[in-house]
Amino acid sequence: MQNRLTIKDIARLSGVGKSTVSRVLNNESGVSERTRERVEAVMRQHGFSPSRSARAMRGQSDKVVAIIVTRLDSLSENLAVQTMLPCLYEQGYDPIMMECQFSATRVEEHLRILRQRNIDGVILFGFTGLNDAALASWQDMLVLIARDAPGFASVCYDDEGAIHNLMQRLYQAGHRHISYLGVPHSDVTTGMRRHHSYLAFCEAHHLTPLATLPGLAMKQGYEHVSEVLNNDTTALVCATDTLAIGASKFLQQHHAAPVQLASVGNTPLLKFLHPEIITVDPGYAEAGRQAALQLIAQITQSGDPQQIVIPSSVM
Repeated sequence: MQNRLTIKDIARLSGVGKSTVSRVLNNESGVSERTRERVEAVMRQHGFSPSRSARAMRGQSDKVVAIIVTRLDSLSENLAVQTMLPCLYEQGYDPIMMECQFSATRVEEHLRILRQRNIDGVILFGFTGLNDAALASWQDMLVLIARDAPGFASVCYDDEGAIHNLMQRLYQAGHRHISYLGVPHSDVTTGMRRHHSYLAFCEAHHLTPLATLPGLAMKQGYEHVSEVLNNDTTALVCATDTLAIGASKFLQQHHAAPVQLASVGNTPLLKFLHPEIITVDPGYAEAGRQAALQLIAQITQSGDPQQIVIPSSVM
């Protein structure tokens, strides 16, 4: 599929600035007739079709963007979406929600449909297994969240820092037998990076690691937490809030010895059900806001793509 030309491309081919192309598209004054004709000729030659946002500025259509989540029931992604929406609404954009269920094939199908609808831009919650080449034609109008890729705008979490902060908090509280409940390394961010951070802390502080990596779901936390509990265990770090909820239920039902739980997440559900759990806020809300602002900047040609990392904070 041929890449869709952007205002930047038209400006380069016409030998003018992006602001000049925008004025031509919006039929504004301040552009000579000769320059206007040159820009319009380039657009005709290359079959340039202005984005929905450019047409909307001339009162011809609404502005529409898409948000592709991995799961509609994801606690963390919903927190990010909640802060995206006000930013998008404020600038007149109507968001479309789509779900991919960690399927790269489904992402490609969603993007194909969105291309046909001439959508303005996309915020995509990334995951391991995405095909960067399949995203290439969207590079100028896509923002990845929770995963980075060369050449793309992205908003990521500090996965290593989140686990380090939890381990440091537990260590300072006197815990020396800290187990870990996590996600397989096939997931680079939530899985491999967070687990490696746990192992690095254990090595640096001469702790004996004890870990299992079952997956993301509450049920997996409930069913596998016993694998990292022994008579010495005094604390357990969970890579996600869903794992922590499952682990907490198991401990309440089957484990008499007290174990301090700590988790990456700090979602409202976890705080409501288990206020005793030490949590680290990865910055889901701020990530959503930053992703929306970054996408708007790309659509309006008012900013260059950035790779942003949101710092975490222990609550």
